[in-house]
Amino acid sequence: MSAAAPNRVTTLVQPPATDGAATTEQPRRPRRRRRSNLLALAVLSCLAERPMHPYEMATTMRTRGKHDSIKLNYGSLYGVVEGLERDGLVARVRTVRDGRRPERTIYRITEAGRVELTDWEGDLLSVPVKEFTRFEAGLSLIVTLDPEEAVQRLHERCGALEAQLAGERALLATCEQRRLLRLFVIELEYRAAMREAELTFTRALAREIETGALDGMRWWRAVYDELASAAAEQREPVFPEPYEPPELHEGGETEERRT
Repeated sequence: MSAAAPNRVTTLVQPPATDGAATTEQPRRPRRRRRSNLLALAVLSCLAERPMHPYEMATTMRTRGKHDSIKLNYGSLYGVVEGLERDGLVARVRTVRDGRRPERTIYRITEAGRVELTDWEGDLLSVPVKEFTRFEAGLSLIVTLDPEEAVQRLHERCGALEAQLAGERALLATCEQRRLLRLFVIELEYRAAMREAELTFTRALAREIETGALDGMRWWRAVYDELASAAAEQREPVFPEPYEPPELHEGGETEERRT
């Protein structure tokens, strides 16, 4: 214990020596792991800079705004770090205590962890994967609402998207005024671009439903007409078949497009 810092206790965690051999780290192959929790990737990225304890990792992520792109849960962060340690991707350096604060264990990235970090990041950038979003799920089941309510809900979404997009554009403008390198805000640029694309799509969809230009509108309206009739007559509804080929008329125009 240092006399100059009586309240600070440091415990070094050394790898076990074998037969007097040097304690230089020997890279070991990590066990195959699922790359499902992006928080683990963020942890590896932090430790690639320097050794940190979990609280410092979380503070670093939040200060840099990474919590807007990667879900940061303080409660699960420690479990993520422990999982990375089990997989041989991070290792303990030492445990420190400042005054009456709880002990904090500092971790570093291993050579295997650096390999995992670069491979994982490369996969994220190069390999498109299917992501199940709430909006896509809602679109796939849109006929559970009647057309008028669907249009109203889509307009509500447009309003929310406009507000979010305005906030993101304002933040980008602030970053530009402060001469922040674009390298550090490209995820925000991407988010704003995706928001703008979604807004354009949603506006167009709402307009097509309102005007009846969306293929399938006649069937959709017929379903809710039948529901209303069945309710009035107190019977079970009989829905029209949605996948019957529409009748062709002269000039190849379908019955649905003529109505």
